[in-house]
Amino acid sequence: MRLEVQCKDRLGLTRELLDILASQNIDLRDIEIEKTGLIYLNFPEVEFDEFSQLMAKIRRIEGVMDVRKIPFLPSERRNTELLAVLSTLPDPVFSISLKGKIDNANQAVASLFNLDKETLIGQPASLLLPDFNITYWLEESRIRQRESMEIEGVNYVMEIMPVYITDDDNASILASAVVIIKPSIDSQQARPFLPESSNLGFEHFVGSSTKYKKLISQAKKLSDIDQSLLIQGETGTGKEMLARACHSASVRSGKAFMVVNCAAMPDDVAETELFGYASGAFPNMPEGKKGIIEQADGGTVFFDEISEMSPLLQIKLLRFIQDGNFRRVGEEKEIHVDVGIIGASKKELLDLVEQGVFREDLYYRLNVLFLEIPPLRERPSDVATLFEFFVAQLCKELSIVKPSISEDVYDYLRSYSWPGNVRQLRSSTLKALTQMDRNQLSTSHFMLPIADNNTNVININVDGTLDEIMKSYESNILSGLYSEFPSSRKLAKRLGVSHTAIANKLRDYCIGKK
Repeated sequence: MRLEVQCKDRLGLTRELLDILASQNIDLRDIEIEKTGLIYLNFPEVEFDEFSQLMAKIRRIEGVMDVRKIPFLPSERRNTELLAVLSTLPDPVFSISLKGKIDNANQAVASLFNLDKETLIGQPASLLLPDFNITYWLEESRIRQRESMEIEGVNYVMEIMPVYITDDDNASILASAVVIIKPSIDSQQARPFLPESSNLGFEHFVGSSTKYKKLISQAKKLSDIDQSLLIQGETGTGKEMLARACHSASVRSGKAFMVVNCAAMPDDVAETELFGYASGAFPNMPEGKKGIIEQADGGTVFFDEISEMSPLLQIKLLRFIQDGNFRRVGEEKEIHVDVGIIGASKKELLDLVEQGVFREDLYYRLNVLFLEIPPLRERPSDVATLFEFFVAQLCKELSIVKPSISEDVYDYLRSYSWPGNVRQLRSSTLKALTQMDRNQLSTSHFMLPIADNNTNVININVDGTLDEIMKSYESNILSGLYSEFPSSRKLAKRLGVSHTAIANKLRDYCIGKK
């Protein structure tokens, strides 16, 4: 049974509450006191008559304004929420007490180490971290630390973080530690691809539309020019695949191709992973490490979703692009490498420059060469070609016979807007193949989300003057199209007017602004 007591801040009030519980032989389990004038009590269930007497006695205490029964204490709610979040985290996370024992762990820990979650609690942390001196860390180091580790032949990064509690004198007291284990940045975000890999050449691109043929023709020409390249396109259009093809056709094809996911790289590790660190730069790391930039010497680094790069990293990347020089973290000596840069973004970088989110000088350093991949909805003639390619490819992977396909399937797929582009088309084809029966593929086997057709519906408000009606009509048109062309430049290009005119109208009608 749990009670919430609303009261004034009065000396001795809590003592009187406890005396009342003791007078009725009620065993108090928990008590929580909030600064806002709330006291929470947790005790075993009591009979109705005894509970009524208890409530009456509490209400008669001087300073008590109200008392009510509640289903749970605030701490119970918070702890349950935290445990729910912990259990759903994909990365292994566990906590360590000051005695070096495992206090808590999520299911990902049990899965990674192939152990039972319940038996982990209370075990020494050395069971999971045999090569890390946790006792020394708790007694001497107590700083946030990253360590490399290997589990069943796979490289991981273990990050241990101290948990401090502030006492009444504002002093920080170490209470425990939290450990997070993630796949190594080398295997997760910097993936080298050898030039002989079969999926790199332009010959593997599928498309018959004029727009797509023009894109591939332009990409082949730009591959011969050893300058920075910016690729722009919506999610799922194949920006990384195009970047690989450009690298494979360039003078750098004999060297490494490294992929950096800017959206997935935490700021606190990004600099060391990109530029490396000197020996002795971090505690317990006597040896230095080459960064992604240095590993790619002579080759190409592909920065995926470069629009998500932090301002600090933008500055460092800009300086590197200017002269090819950089310093490892903790080292004074400059290192020079010859690396090709390809950046990709699903967002309009120039719009981000105008908003002050992306550096203008870095934008122009990246945008020496430019390719824009058209979304699938702008080249519907490619849908059937890609679909047939995916059917043949997936049937081979699934070891099934290629099905017969009704003609209405092609019409159905061409009429869809494909917000996820080529990636969505492939995944939808895979799902359809697993749903079909009797080796016949039909529209009923596709489970496509209903497309938003609001852009085709314009509501006209005829109230008001002609000028007000026209403005309302114009606002509806711009608002409807903005969801499909979510930047002033794209919308201006779609409507055949200047970027400035569209930007002014979007501002006037408050479209695209939160």
